Amino acid sequence: MLVRFIAATLIGWSVVELALYYAVRSHDHLRMEFIPCAVRSLPFILGVVVLIRSRSLAEWLSDKLDL
Repeated sequence: MLVRFIAATLIGWSVVELALYYAVRSHDHLRMEFIPCAVRSLPFILGVVVLIRSRSLAEWLSDKLDL
């Protein structure tokens, strides 16, 4: 459950960052640039990967925490 929450948080964080970047750039009448958009979308990609691999990551984390 924690792994899925972290994945959803990363996805949500990235969406909010991209929306705020778009809002600021459109308010200032500037073009959106590719590199800042790509950097701001990295947490989204990481969140999707974590969400896909959530079961194996949760098992791995559980094994690491069991000492």
